[in-house]
Amino acid sequence: MGKEVAAGFLLFRRLNNQIEYLLLKASYGTGHWTPPKGHLESGETEFEAALRETKEEAGYNEEDMKIFNSHSHEMHYPVKGQDKKVVYWLAELVDPHKEPQLSNEHIARKWLPKDEAIALSGFKNFEDMVNKYDEIIRKEQL
Repeated sequence: MGKEVAAGFLLFRRLNNQIEYLLLKASYGTGHWTPPKGHLESGETEFEAALRETKEEAGYNEEDMKIFNSHSHEMHYPVKGQDKKVVYWLAELVDPHKEPQLSNEHIARKWLPKDEAIALSGFKNFEDMVNKYDEIIRKEQL
């Protein structure tokens, strides 16, 4: 069996002069919190999977997001003895008041500032990604 590959977006919004990141709570497993993401389907690119999964899991279309294609982050970690690769692109929600529409794969959602999002996730690789993207947002004034 090959490497597991998934893709998604680290979505952020600007609300009340604050940057907040979207996390979804899984309805399965440990109930972990992650950005919208999912596995690639046959013949699909990582970017296409990220778009499809974000639509399925959060209800956001490509038009709902300002996508920063030049900013991607790849992480690797073991899942059930297999290496899993996840690629996230950075995207800003165009309408900061548009709330996500959850699929049956998730039971809750939260928009959180950087430090709270990192604490809720609890994953070091997520912390590294959010810190990297938060710095890019602020330095490049995206």
